[in-house]
Amino acid sequence: MNFFLETLKVTGLFFYYLLESLVFLIVPRRKKDVSGEIVLVTGAGSGIGRLLSLKFASLGSTVVLWDINEEGLKETGKLATKNGAARVHTYVCDCSKRQDIYRVADQVKKEVGDVTILINNAGIVTGKTFMDSPDSLVEKTMEVNIMAHFWTYKAFLPAMIASNHGHLVSIASAAGLVGVNRLSDYCASKYGAVGFAESIALEMRDMGKNGVKTTVVCPFVINTGMFDGCEAKWQTLLPILEPEYVAEKIMTAIRQDQEILALPRSVYFLIALKHMLPVKAAVIFAEYFGVMSLMNAFKGQGKRD
Repeated sequence: MNFFLETLKVTGLFFYYLLESLVFLIVPRRKKDVSGEIVLVTGAGSGIGRLLSLKFASLGSTVVLWDINEEGLKETGKLATKNGAARVHTYVCDCSKRQDIYRVADQVKKEVGDVTILINNAGIVTGKTFMDSPDSLVEKTMEVNIMAHFWTYKAFLPAMIASNHGHLVSIASAAGLVGVNRLSDYCASKYGAVGFAESIALEMRDMGKNGVKTTVVCPFVINTGMFDGCEAKWQTLLPILEPEYVAEKIMTAIRQDQEILALPRSVYFLIALKHMLPVKAAVIFAEYFGVMSLMNAFKGQGKRD
């Protein structure tokens, strides 16, 4: 009897959530108010990190900006102040070093307060074949792109759990959903970022902390300089994304408590194909869409934001 009732419950919820998602494709979800929130953005000195910082500033949030680039950090701070941030706090932080993250996190908690929206955005890319990637760069990629997420969560998640209020945002990558030629360390770090964020989301659900939201962002190549030279074969399906467009989509996803955001929408289709098709058939499509040759002309800057 219990099996029957549980099966009935699961079936009912399945169709309810399916219908809900279809409705939200037509009727946009209500956007939450982020004024007064304390928003920490790593890699805030440029690119997507800067754009997100300015957008939160314009909505009346207190913005806490982290970057290893002091000049870029100062510029973002000035712009955030002009954009109407409630308060602006800048901190030079090397996200590849656990102790530096913990040290600066303690400063933030003492000088600003408990972070309520954490955006792990800082990232780097090597862009070499696996055998040509120096050990030091592989380690640095893992330290910045995924290990930093562990340490920032350790630092700021306890307060969110205690108050049952907060939002964890991981700027991952479409390369965290599918392997890409000449991006072995980057893909590994981004797969890790996606899996880690999803696992924490399930932990929050299991703990009954439904006030702590999570969003994982998986964009294709963004025109920030990080992936200069990269170009997919069919631009209509996999266009190089403009930073302003991506930042606006991320803001909407955060304010609507969207769990996962892939950009462009064709990424959802390609990932579904990957999991449905035989491996050899999926590789043919990867070659057709230009994924295999994406990094052939790579000359990026190596750092994201």
